[in-house]
Amino acid sequence: MVSRSYSNLLELASGESPSPSFNRIPRRIPRVVTAPGIVPGLDELSDDDDASVSSSSSHSYRDRTIIVANQLPIRVSRDPNSQKLSFSWDKDSLLLQLKDTHQYQNHADMEFVFVGSLREEIPISEQDEVSQVLFDSFKCVPTFLSPDLRTRFYLGFCKQQLWPLFHYMLPLSPDLGGRFDRGLWQAYVSVNKIFADKILEVINPDDDFVWVHDYHLMVLPTFLRKRFNRVKLGFFLHSPFPSSEIYKTLPVREEILRSLLNSDLIGFHTFDYARHFLSCCSRMLGLTYESKRGYIGLEYYGRTVSIKILPVGIHLGQLRSVLDLPETEVKVGELIKQFRDQDRIMLLGVDDMDIFKGISLKLLAFEQLLTQHQECRGRVVLVQIANPARGKGKDVAEVQNESYAMVKRINEAFGQPGYDPVILIDSPLQFYERMAYYVVAECCLVTAVRDGMNLIPYEYIIAREGNDRLDSVLGLKKCASKKSMLVVSEFIGCSPSLSGAIRVNPWNIDAVADAMDLALEMADSEKQLRHEKHYRYVSTHDVGYWANSFLQDLERTCREHNRRRCWGIGFGLRFRVVALDPNFRKLSVETTVSAYRRAKTRAILLDYDGTLMPQASIDKSPSVKTIQILNSLCRDKNNAVFLVSAKSRRILSDWFSPCENLGIAAEHGYFFRPCRDAEWNIRVPAADISWKQIAEPVMKLYTETTDGSTIDDKETALVWCYEDADSDFGSCQAKELLSHLESVLANEPVSVKAGHNNVEVKPQGVSKGLVAESLLATMRERNLLPDFVLCIGDDRSDEDMFEVISCAVAGPTLDPEAEVFACTVGRKPSKAKYYVDDTADIFRVMQGLANVSDQSILSLSLRSTVRLDE
Repeated sequence: MVSRSYSNLLELASGESPSPSFNRIPRRIPRVVTAPGIVPGLDELSDDDDASVSSSSSHSYRDRTIIVANQLPIRVSRDPNSQKLSFSWDKDSLLLQLKDTHQYQNHADMEFVFVGSLREEIPISEQDEVSQVLFDSFKCVPTFLSPDLRTRFYLGFCKQQLWPLFHYMLPLSPDLGGRFDRGLWQAYVSVNKIFADKILEVINPDDDFVWVHDYHLMVLPTFLRKRFNRVKLGFFLHSPFPSSEIYKTLPVREEILRSLLNSDLIGFHTFDYARHFLSCCSRMLGLTYESKRGYIGLEYYGRTVSIKILPVGIHLGQLRSVLDLPETEVKVGELIKQFRDQDRIMLLGVDDMDIFKGISLKLLAFEQLLTQHQECRGRVVLVQIANPARGKGKDVAEVQNESYAMVKRINEAFGQPGYDPVILIDSPLQFYERMAYYVVAECCLVTAVRDGMNLIPYEYIIAREGNDRLDSVLGLKKCASKKSMLVVSEFIGCSPSLSGAIRVNPWNIDAVADAMDLALEMADSEKQLRHEKHYRYVSTHDVGYWANSFLQDLERTCREHNRRRCWGIGFGLRFRVVALDPNFRKLSVETTVSAYRRAKTRAILLDYDGTLMPQASIDKSPSVKTIQILNSLCRDKNNAVFLVSAKSRRILSDWFSPCENLGIAAEHGYFFRPCRDAEWNIRVPAADISWKQIAEPVMKLYTETTDGSTIDDKETALVWCYEDADSDFGSCQAKELLSHLESVLANEPVSVKAGHNNVEVKPQGVSKGLVAESLLATMRERNLLPDFVLCIGDDRSDEDMFEVISCAVAGPTLDPEAEVFACTVGRKPSKAKYYVDDTADIFRVMQGLANVSDQSILSLSLRSTVRLDE
């Protein structure tokens, strides 16, 4: 039995407690907790990175995946006489298809556990028994929600707010999508917490993979990551993800983004959806992504969150088995008599009756076809199968009324005795009946204005391939080439994978009508080629291929979990896990000050922008406090203090003129002076800056076309800055500029580097690492081997210093007992061994060191005064 002690670990955004119906399933699978990082803060408290909380078990574990979705793949029926409940698998459920095909293809020993709710309400008195039966017989863990909570969660927040927004409908008025309701959001968070609690009852955090599905459970990853820092967690979004301009209107936009980023792998059907998500992460959280060896990854507090782009497929075995049914053969025969034998050509539409499926637009286009092409009248029939809408509301009723009215109008205008141009089927059909319509239809029309994936075209292609028995019914010769035609909307997820389909903008009625005509008139040989191309793709990229590919990538992404130190930070839905190298730890003020006090010879190297001065500051000049601290450090005769910056020597000389003994390295170390009154030295051969005549016009071109960008012309370098430009456009332009400059400057003695919001061109051989090497070499020449080294920086250019300092340990330039503190700003991958969170932390460290030096100088002064008095 799982302890209830975790129930308040995460502050619910709602402030409301989970449903009182909290049934515990008897433990069938031992809970073995061995991974470090499960108890927040454990890694920080223990020197042993393998510290763990564990319970012994002799259980021989096999691969297991916990599939989590809003609804279980279970059908429930109640006997009207005995009132006894019975359960069976829902063969149409994608989750069940995922399990069947994945085991068939690749992992016969993979065990699947399902967590979700039932479609039917179960009385509280029966919930314990139902839980036991479902777990024992189906490996399903049901979540029970009260009717009110379920309504506010599903019909409220999911269907009234997330669903319209993710399909590009803004709540500009109460009639257009649901206005944000904080109470419905609280219900959404509460239900996600209940799902998380159910997962905790069965999860083995060391070995299990958790795969969460769709927009109903987007904050669930935060609850799981909070409890188990190293949980192996994947999330797949089956709906569209809107552009950042749409998504940012959501009041809880950041909470949802951060929750999704608590997954290890996030999957999308298309690149467009993934691109929109990445753009939102960039614009709202300041995160950047990169692609390595074909994999897209986001660095998020030391964790790599991978992005997967792969459309789901169909269950090939299930469709073929339905095509083999005698009932299907009979239905196909009936449809042939109804249409083909009457010299009628069937166009088929299969859609849910909701506002995004574009049924009315399809009907308008068909009406246009009949108006423009008289030869189609009396011959072409549009069969529209309208499945019941999944949601409820005024918009659904409006779609139904509009569709019925349009069908009536078209049939009255173009109908003939024995011929109705449009046949609207709004009663439920058996799956075999739908497959029979696919078999007979000459063309399938999918004109949704926005849809996450839509597998109707895939099902149609498999049905048109048919089998020998259906070929006989259709009057086809054995081994005859099959043909099919698709007219699909540009705005559905399957469109990119169907390159042989006629793609249309469903809002363009004329274009859709023309596409219908093209599909009817196209030569059979062309239809056959298109069908073969589609069939090859659909038959090889089925749901098993999709599931196997996703789980393989999830396993790959999670391999590094146990090699990193993990701990959680943040409250509520802003919680996230920091994952860092075991040897990478926060710089302690006490430890640093203690080492500083013991040291006799010290070397201190400090970056400026982003280190002593926050990146976001508009006024970049140093504060009075900064000058005081630097002067305190520089007055100490045991210290060699250097400021190493990318800024020009003119600016640095002006800003730090009060610091008499401060060494300064300007423009990444090209210019160098040990103190204020010394001459500037050059650490590399004098640079030829004639290359500026080539680079500057190129930068000016990009500055003119990128609003908010500027050029910083230094003595030996040129920097194109875009921190005030649009982040996405600036980043895109920077990549282009980098490539452009590398091309035109290929034969020049310069290096072109991309930095934080900038692209810089500077002489070859110039780096901050050169400054560190020079300082340590000079001190060695004077027989001063530092026994304390502090080096702090914040960006890529500072990594050169960290590398030099780290390599110098146990070398001839440092004291054998030297204590070295190479420190970066922010928790991120770095060659430094330490980090601080921000400039405030740096000032606490620097102030502590300055206090030690001030005390030392004061002590020496007092001793000198005593000697004089004597």
